[in-house]
Amino acid sequence: MAEKMKRTRREEKPNYGDRVPPHNLDAERGLIASIIIDGGETLQRCLAEKITPDYFFDPKHQDIYRTAVALSQESTGIDEITITERLRREERLESAGGVAYVNELTGLVASTAHAPHWIAIVREKHFLRCLISTSVNTVERAHAHTEGIERLLEEVEQSFFKISENRVGDSAVKIDKPVEEAMELVQKMIQEGDSIQGIPSGLIELDRLTFGFQPGQMIIVAARPGMGKTSIGLNFIEAAVFPRHRESAHILLFSLEMPARELALRLLGARARVNIQKIRSARPTPQEQMDLAQAAQEYKGKSLIIDDNGGQNILEIRAKCRRVHSQRPLDLIVIDYIQLINGLDSSLPREQQIAEVSRSIKAMAKEFKVPIVALAQLNRKSEDEGRQPRMSDLRESGSIEQDADIVLLISRPSASQSKAAEAEAELAGQDGFYSRQLIVAKNRNGPTRELDVLWNPGLTRFETPAKDNRHEST
Repeated sequence: MAEKMKRTRREEKPNYGDRVPPHNLDAERGLIASIIIDGGETLQRCLAEKITPDYFFDPKHQDIYRTAVALSQESTGIDEITITERLRREERLESAGGVAYVNELTGLVASTAHAPHWIAIVREKHFLRCLISTSVNTVERAHAHTEGIERLLEEVEQSFFKISENRVGDSAVKIDKPVEEAMELVQKMIQEGDSIQGIPSGLIELDRLTFGFQPGQMIIVAARPGMGKTSIGLNFIEAAVFPRHRESAHILLFSLEMPARELALRLLGARARVNIQKIRSARPTPQEQMDLAQAAQEYKGKSLIIDDNGGQNILEIRAKCRRVHSQRPLDLIVIDYIQLINGLDSSLPREQQIAEVSRSIKAMAKEFKVPIVALAQLNRKSEDEGRQPRMSDLRESGSIEQDADIVLLISRPSASQSKAAEAEAELAGQDGFYSRQLIVAKNRNGPTRELDVLWNPGLTRFETPAKDNRHEST
């Protein structure tokens, strides 16, 4: 059987003519090393892209990749030891470069964050080789001209179409499936009335506008520093972790500014309704201690993952999302905040770097089929001009507002007041709650509106005010 497979490969050996065909051995080495290093996560992405051993130019890489696929199909762990042992058992270790070469590969790559780029390069070179081989064969057959022209044209057309079909993939679907899914959503909306179909925000009026955050959506929450961006992001997380009438969500939070311990403290304070700012300077009361302990018990075992590694780029964030998502599908991703994500090319203007980050976040939302809440900063323009913020005030990039499905802006309800009047309005807050406006500046699937909300920084809470205790601007 093995001899037959070898004979088939020889018979189907591509014809590239007299020139060396396109290839990139560095990208191949990086991709193979990533497959071995991350235990198969990169391999799953390769399989999703329908990459087969012949995508690799180097026969050594073909053998190693073929072995990794076989191990994955058998649910066997993938690492240097299992790879080399399987190659040795099949008497292909020497042809694959030996143990030294496999170990050398993993030493070349410090991180798998660039694996998606290596996949793209390997795919591109493969299809270029396919085009060259098909073209050379076409030229030779045309010169020989031993068959009818109609048959030759048909076979040549099929050959090139096959290359195009494999390159594009099968992301396009017939209308039947989207229509069926749309009707399921309609039936669900009829049965559940005006209830939330997506991930709840915890703010009643906002959920009425959005019906919850939907899979594939990119939600931007933007404000000036000190206006409660992180607070509202944590409130969204709490509402998803403890939803009504549905299962707790699986959430991944990227905090590029604040350590995980500080975020956990704020989550506990918000859940227990204990003022974290006060207990930093004074011993909490016995009741507050009990409430915090109860909140900690409620969070225990919930599927909330916090990554507080600062200075990450979007490829690293995407790789981590893919790793977590492969273990258990995510329901919500939160990023705090978008302007702290490093660009891939530091030589580019910051606006272009953020634009690339924004496009990547939207692509991630579609890839993982989850809503992504990305916090963002506004520039000073609205404050300097004494007006409410607009989407055009998003700092460092106008592309964020184009990519986003929902844009929420947090502001004071009296932004046109003088600084002194604004300070008085702050002091007028009762029980630590201050008036804020949550401006739904963009809502791709619904209306826009300005919502009155209350913010308590000590409790790390945003709430929808009742009519009888609403803080009106003066």
